[in-house]
Amino acid sequence: MPLAVFPKCYLQQLCKTGEMTVDQWLDLAAGLDVDGYEFYWGFTPANAPAELERIRRRVEDQGRSIPMMCYSPDYTSPDINARQAEVEKQKVAIEATALLGGSYCRVLSGQRRPEVPRDTGVSWVAACIHDLLPVAEAHNVTLILENHYKDDFWQYPEFAQKMDVFLQLVDAIGPHPNFGVNFDPSNAIVAGDHPLALLEAVLPHVVTMHASDRFLEGGTLEDLFEADKYASEGYAKVLQHGVVGQGMNDYDAIFSLLKTRNFSGWISIEDGIDPDVGYAHLEASATFLRKKMKEHGLP
Repeated sequence: MPLAVFPKCYLQQLCKTGEMTVDQWLDLAAGLDVDGYEFYWGFTPANAPAELERIRRRVEDQGRSIPMMCYSPDYTSPDINARQAEVEKQKVAIEATALLGGSYCRVLSGQRRPEVPRDTGVSWVAACIHDLLPVAEAHNVTLILENHYKDDFWQYPEFAQKMDVFLQLVDAIGPHPNFGVNFDPSNAIVAGDHPLALLEAVLPHVVTMHASDRFLEGGTLEDLFEADKYASEGYAKVLQHGVVGQGMNDYDAIFSLLKTRNFSGWISIEDGIDPDVGYAHLEASATFLRKKMKEHGLP
């Protein structure tokens, strides 16, 4: 079971301030015990095919790959033209994922806008994803729907954050060889759902996983739910990422359940928001996950 790493703790430096380049991130992560990198669209040189190919070769020279693209489309706008524009942008992301040698491109539902009814939103999102599936198939890329909390740069949390809405959306999309689920146990917790209940429900569809762990600082889940009612960019301050294995998730139970399906897909470390301790936390998370994967016979 291959292990990737996602630079959650360095997104501001990579995407906003420019304090870190992609090459600097690859150099920094070279010492981590991982097999590949999950890229984020915000630091991917989308319209530069030669640069994408250079990055791919650079990663391959490390003996690694870039299997996953973390992309955040927003398919719940009431404006049909805005939704179609999001579809067109994700088509570019799919193509870039393939140029990087990747096999998985994340897809989301979009923001939980208060004015969008549930069934309407599900219908809109499913239609957008159906439009993308032929493009994904042509590029040998699988679209992975994540039980998401909130993109760092969104105003509202995920439309399909709750388990019942997420399962309704998975059913509305239906089976397709280029569609699957990216399971994130921490996001189930912050949605008020039990991670194992969600994993059991989507297990036949799970092709990748985010290994994350969360803890609450200075508040409760109820405080988080209240804060999420109001538009504000980024995560609520009460919610924190931490070292995998030191938070609210039971990874023995998660890996035991994955073992029942002989899961062998990519697991990507999503850890932390503090760059001052980011590398040390990623290193500790990788060590923990390698140990647990071995204990549960997930090679």
